Amino acid sequence: MTGQTLFRRLALVPLTLFTVALVVFVLLRIIPGDPALLMAGPGATAADLQSIREGFGLDKPIMTQFGQWLLDLTHGDLGRSISFRADVVSVVAQRMPPTLELVFLALVIAVVLGGGLALLGTYYRGGKIEWLVDGFIALFQSVPDFLLALLLILLFTVATSLLPGSGRIDPALPVQFKTQFYIFESLVRGQFSILLGLLAHAILPAIALALPFASMIARVLKASLGDVERQDYAVMARARGYSERRILMVESLPNAVIPTAALTGIQLTFLLAGTVLVERIFAYPGIGNLAVDAVASRDLPLLQGIILAFAVLFVVVNLVSDLIVISLNPRLRNG
Repeated sequence: MTGQTLFRRLALVPLTLFTVALVVFVLLRIIPGDPALLMAGPGATAADLQSIREGFGLDKPIMTQFGQWLLDLTHGDLGRSISFRADVVSVVAQRMPPTLELVFLALVIAVVLGGGLALLGTYYRGGKIEWLVDGFIALFQSVPDFLLALLLILLFTVATSLLPGSGRIDPALPVQFKTQFYIFESLVRGQFSILLGLLAHAILPAIALALPFASMIARVLKASLGDVERQDYAVMARARGYSERRILMVESLPNAVIPTAALTGIQLTFLLAGTVLVERIFAYPGIGNLAVDAVASRDLPLLQGIILAFAVLFVVVNLVSDLIVISLNPRLRNG
């Protein structure tokens, strides 16, 4: 079952990416605005604009441009950024690692916080703790991540100055990184003082992304635990005299994790999309912030590369999520 599912999913990947690329390519070229005019700036002559259009292939029919772009893509070439005057691949590759680190940190916070709250709310069902857990779920499912980002800056940067509200690293730190994965690299190299500085800059945007995600995990896991506790094997365990803690952690949790993991994989794509506004608010130099710059400057090659990179991430996340669910569910694994 695992091999068949993986094969079907992989077979759909090229078609999915091609459809995304085609739709985005066409839409970006029919919206109002002239990227050549934005690139040339004020005072440009008609000859200057024509030269820019010819240089970037903007004077050709849309489908001709798309065909050339696909041909270049097979050679790993996504074109040159109009605003950065550099290869799109290199620009995206430089900005992707900060976003991946931020999403990973947010995911860890969301899983720990959401899972812990679900267990607390289930164990203390009917009491004040469950009421508090349900209140947390209701509150943070209704508050968007960008509003949480603004509130966190107001509380922890403006009002108390406890944490930095912008950037990725203190520019005064004399450190040289070999990769763009600053957090992981400093952890591997044992540079814990630098790691703390990086986490201080990343924690607020990560929390802004994590809180709505944690509330979703808590809601789904808590509901799944309630359903599982009514199953026959949980009732039998209770009749044998097992403690409620053991029934919750040993009998109920492993089965309740399966639907939670499935929905978590789907919601993770929304977490990736949320980085666009959150990174912008915190001036975090990731691909989400880069996407806003690309839209503002109407940098078509860069924007196409960013959207394609997001599409690849979404496909990979969905594939990994499906495989995790299959590995957790014996009926799917052995069916």
